[in-house]
Amino acid sequence: QVRLVASGGGLVQPGGSLRLSCAASASIFSAHMMEWHRQAPGNERELVAKNSAFGRIDYIDSVKGRFTISRDNAKNTLYLQMNSLKPEDTALYYCKIGGIWGQGLQVTVSS
Repeated sequence: QVRLVASGGGLVQPGGSLRLSCAASASIFSAHMMEWHRQAPGNERELVAKNSAFGRIDYIDSVKGRFTISRDNAKNTLYLQMNSLKPEDTALYYCKIGGIWGQGLQVTVSS
């Protein structure tokens, strides 16, 4: 059974950067859509970025130009590089690959 292990959350000041990682236990990258979602307190979970098996990449408007989703097929790992972080980016972040969710990562942007 494929498992996802996410890492990289934390506390950062506004304007700072974090990189989230999501490692898969098996080689599934060639076949599935890869996604990062987030859920802020009191809000519904939202799709932040996605990377299709064909390489198409999409972002929600609020993170365009600041976040970058990428994948390393050799390492079976999905990344989300987050730059110029804002307080409104504070949320639990989740990776999702092929319908499987990783554990939530707390990202807090605060001075």
